[in-house]
Amino acid sequence: MRRYAKTHEWVRPEGPIAYVGLSDHAQKEVTDVVYVEVPKTGRTLKAGDEAATIESVKAAFSIYAPVSGTLVKANADLEKDPGLINQSPFEKGWMFAIEMSNPSEVENLMTEEQYQDFLKSPEAAGHP
Repeated sequence: MRRYAKTHEWVRPEGPIAYVGLSDHAQKEVTDVVYVEVPKTGRTLKAGDEAATIESVKAAFSIYAPVSGTLVKANADLEKDPGLINQSPFEKGWMFAIEMSNPSEVENLMTEEQYQDFLKSPEAAGHP
């Protein structure tokens, strides 16, 4: 089950590991992703810390850690084929995985339904 951050990252917990990517809504908004700065593993992040950067034909965007923990995997396929974020945002386009230091943080993120409601709100307007 995926959860979502207001900054448009999704997180999919698999035991103590959380896979993170860019939401389908956001990948459509940023359009064609042309470059991904894959994060270095071993870094410790707090929820909300910048973890990676993507560039599209429109601009560069920061990707934030939706949960706290240690980066344990990065999707190296994105360096060769950044378009995977557009083609398969939830499967092949995942960006990194975090070993969560506090798995309960996932509960602070939005469900799919809550995220869809958030997208209709003024708070979401003007953001990818």
